[in-house]
Amino acid sequence: MTKRIVPLLTRDDPDKEPLVGHVKVTQEDWLNVARDILVFDGVSEVKVLAIAERLEVSRSSFYWYFKNRKQLFELLLRDWERRNTAKVVEHCEMPADTITGAVLNFFKCFVAAGIFDHGLDFAVREWSRRDGDVRQLVDIADRERLNAVKTMFERFGYKEDEANIRARILYFQQLGYHALDVKETLDERFAQLEGYLFGFTGKRPQKDECNAFRNYILSKGHV
Repeated sequence: MTKRIVPLLTRDDPDKEPLVGHVKVTQEDWLNVARDILVFDGVSEVKVLAIAERLEVSRSSFYWYFKNRKQLFELLLRDWERRNTAKVVEHCEMPADTITGAVLNFFKCFVAAGIFDHGLDFAVREWSRRDGDVRQLVDIADRERLNAVKTMFERFGYKEDEANIRARILYFQQLGYHALDVKETLDERFAQLEGYLFGFTGKRPQKDECNAFRNYILSKGHV
């Protein structure tokens, strides 16, 4: 389960430029709070009044930054694509000497803290059950992500049919792992790493690859 961390507002963030004049919040603040509500309360609760109350501003402030609620939703979905789909593609395209090293890059996206937003992905999928347009976007995203994983396998000499099946096994397993909220310690996950890599690729990983992955996750934190 994703832990709720209240978004830090611009006015409270010492690393950001102070707000000037009568400006109390930014568009980023509206989006951050809207995303938080989407993840933890569902899309039906993403309402202008609810966000305004969290921000401690009037509803009219919303219309400085958005035409309407529909535009807010469009920006939330664009943000989801940037945070999740783009990250999966980016990690699949990272350089690697072996296919097991490439799969470890893929794993980094999902295991290291602060990369792939699992809570947001789950919330958008729940949203798509009620909205056909969002369902289409989810389907497009899944195809794009799967194609990136498939291309990753093809880079290392797997034929198209095999690359496609291995990509589907790897990607759907990874999504399911988090959807089921599997409870394992980090040591348990590391202990299974070589077996997973062999199962997904048919190749034995190199020890230094696994050690480098372990050190990376320990340095970045994990989800």
